[in-house]
Amino acid sequence: MTRHAPERMPESAALDLERVRADFPVLHQRVHGRPLVYLDNGATTQKPLAVIEALSGYYRHDNANVHRAVHTLAQRATDAYEAARQRVARFIGAQAPNEVVFVRGTTEAINLVAWSFLRPRLRAGDEIILTGLEHHSNIVPWQLVAEETGARLRVVPVDEQGALILDDFESLFNARTRMLAMAHVSNALGTILPVQEMTDVARRHGVPVLIDGAQAVAHQTVDVQAIGCDFYAFSGHKMYGPTGIGALWGRMSHLQAMRPYQGGGEMIRRVSFEGSEYAPPPARFEAGTPHIAGAVGLGAAVSYLEAIGPDAAGAHERDLLQYATRRAQEIPGLRVIGTAEPKAAILSFVLEGIHAHDVGTILDTEGVAVRVGHLCAMPVMQRFGVPAVARASFAVYNTRDEVDRLIAGLWKVNEVFGR
Repeated sequence: MTRHAPERMPESAALDLERVRADFPVLHQRVHGRPLVYLDNGATTQKPLAVIEALSGYYRHDNANVHRAVHTLAQRATDAYEAARQRVARFIGAQAPNEVVFVRGTTEAINLVAWSFLRPRLRAGDEIILTGLEHHSNIVPWQLVAEETGARLRVVPVDEQGALILDDFESLFNARTRMLAMAHVSNALGTILPVQEMTDVARRHGVPVLIDGAQAVAHQTVDVQAIGCDFYAFSGHKMYGPTGIGALWGRMSHLQAMRPYQGGGEMIRRVSFEGSEYAPPPARFEAGTPHIAGAVGLGAAVSYLEAIGPDAAGAHERDLLQYATRRAQEIPGLRVIGTAEPKAAILSFVLEGIHAHDVGTILDTEGVAVRVGHLCAMPVMQRFGVPAVARASFAVYNTRDEVDRLIAGLWKVNEVFGR
């Protein structure tokens, strides 16, 4: 019998982990002769059968281009594509589906805002505020537009625990501030930023706010109206959906004022050699044939998460984080990087005298998959004086037994290095 999304469970109820894990076929394999323990969810999550079957079903039965034809398959494809937009809009609390633009992921969403929204408004001497916890995708696009215009970046500093130092945050704003861009959750440390409070400060100064929600939407309820931001970006593949698809939510007043990011088919109302008239949002920003199957799969991922409940998933993951953090303290030479509260289910650490890549390689021989390196967050690594970390990041399908496998693997690392 094919399983789709689980029945809705009360958010206070414990997850039926056996049932949840049965939904993820990739988990049921052996790596180097050992059962796979997948703890690289901050990089990408695995996909449930509901998403896999949605992708397959589209290609098997509905494959056609959208918005361009009157035949039955095209109508079905268009309906599925736009139904996914509606699901995404509902999931994040958008007021209307046309506030949601489908993009390749968080990176493209941030670049879209940087070039289409902010670049035309920037002048020499203007300022963009970022935080010291950002992923490269929320640094480099702003650097590029700043380099072109003579604008500059200002950065909210980070303390020894991995929390933002907000004592002087409001003093960063002035008449030349044009944007605040920040993560909702740090991909490197798991720090949950006080995005609503920081957005409130920005709004008092009339400064628009973009939030990188890549590490948040699968782990907690997100309501863009309650946050009060102007743009919210996230990726499908970090929330049990396909790769190559994501979404940008924007206030309609901003989207309507923005020039297209790319030109081509579908994003226009009228074209002549004398000029073109652009389509209204979101079509204005979806030039060419979109990732239709990806959008359908993202819609299925949203439905799957809604059935479980993001808050229920987050509570389970926080329990795993607390357990893993306690167990990690047993390991000689291990130092956790990032201990600020509140914190999402990310455990980044170093083992004294052992390079993170060696840690990851030995764990892999034990069937345990973690992330190693600078995590596309070099400024964070510089802040903590380390070249790289190992990161275990938890998802709704992980278990305490898998945490125990991670800890056993870390003992093995120390054993290999004679400790």
